[in-house]
Amino acid sequence: MSTSAVWNGKIFDGTWRPGGAGTLDVTAPATGEVVSTVGAASVDDLDRAVDKATTAQAAWAALPYTERAAVMSKAAALLSEEPERLTRWLVPESGSGQGKASFEAGLVTSELAEAAGLASQPYGQVLRSRKPRLSIGRHVPVGVVGVISPFNFPAILSMRSVAPALALGNAVILKPDPRTPIAGGLALAALLAEAGLPDGLLHVLPAGADVGAALVAHPGVPCISFTGSTAAGRKIGEAAAPLLKKVHLELGGNNALLVLPDADIDAAASAGAWGSFLHQGQICMTSGRHLVPADLAAEYTAKLAEKARNIPVGDPTDPDNALGPIIDENQLKKVDEIVQASVLAGASLEAGGTYQALFYRPTVLGNVPKDSPAFTQEIFGPVAPITTYETIDEAIDIINASEYGLSVGILTGNPYRAFELADRIRSGAVHINDQTVDDEAVAPFGGTKASGTGGHFGSSVNLDTFCDLQWVTMQADIERYPF
Repeated sequence: MSTSAVWNGKIFDGTWRPGGAGTLDVTAPATGEVVSTVGAASVDDLDRAVDKATTAQAAWAALPYTERAAVMSKAAALLSEEPERLTRWLVPESGSGQGKASFEAGLVTSELAEAAGLASQPYGQVLRSRKPRLSIGRHVPVGVVGVISPFNFPAILSMRSVAPALALGNAVILKPDPRTPIAGGLALAALLAEAGLPDGLLHVLPAGADVGAALVAHPGVPCISFTGSTAAGRKIGEAAAPLLKKVHLELGGNNALLVLPDADIDAAASAGAWGSFLHQGQICMTSGRHLVPADLAAEYTAKLAEKARNIPVGDPTDPDNALGPIIDENQLKKVDEIVQASVLAGASLEAGGTYQALFYRPTVLGNVPKDSPAFTQEIFGPVAPITTYETIDEAIDIINASEYGLSVGILTGNPYRAFELADRIRSGAVHINDQTVDDEAVAPFGGTKASGTGGHFGSSVNLDTFCDLQWVTMQADIERYPF
């Protein structure tokens, strides 16, 4: 990768320069090796970035849409030709398996391509009016969008905000997770700069929570897009509320995979394994609760446990390892504590429950009580908790009782029956005959309840998320009034 050294010790504000808070080592969780050193941004860096972004944004928004679309299209083409721009960093930096890293690079390419199309979307509508005038509702860019992204799918969860926001005429200040600043930000900046993005429109500030808090509170940033935990999202919402900002929060999930009585159990176990174990379960959409009919639970549990025992886990630089490490020791400790506490609460350990270094074995818990931590909490690890139900009505009640509402999968031999059940489920997404992990740039994505609030991501819904709606009227003559 020809640009692999440009961010060494640097942050990005249209140019590569040292950060005001020194440097930040990027460590591979699989090996403990420092794979790169980047700049660490300060609050002063943020203030400069907001000033520069505000100045650059007005000219960017005034350009013909074709010029913004051209940058997105060029970036998509560059990444499509050389996905290693991202995959070579995703694997060591976030502990991604190579298949997951390639999949994520493809998602980023799709996001850029869709953003190019978004730039040419109709951005308003002609409205009726009781007066003899032209009445228009149109979307106009908010100005500067602040993006705070997580470690787990760092590239796509940054780019799904960055690309549409830029395509619609905004400037962006991106604060990636300090554990994944390259794939989550700096490599994306290098890509967009090479594609022709003008100076000052994208700023990447690797930093900790202090700069994130300052970004949320900054009066020059009217829109915040955050992806992360529900606990952190609540704090951001609380901090932004007095400022009356547009805040988009895509938060955690404890997603149910509902196996109906007529489902193919072999296929269901395969879907369940993918939904719970992909990327070590470190996905907000992970299948966190497997709801299985009581009379099928033993068969389903046995098949899922067999799959778990045969998944290779290790350093993801070895392509034979499907799963890599948990991101850090704190997260691994949380995962193991939940597993052990749930076993003490009555769950049976059917597979896994062990670890070496940061490598946690895919784990299957059977007969999980509904009040145990594995059932009530978002685990963010490779754990598949299985709970039984007697009736479909009971299963729907179990799903809706959760504080979360991000994604639900329903596995069945009768898809239309499942479609009818979807009307009764409170969730941002329902996938029939698929597991819970899915996302496409052309689809609206967002959660309900504690899984998120604000706008959705994807396709034309980004107009609402990253723009303000303005009403404009025009008539031939000045209106006459009795005063």
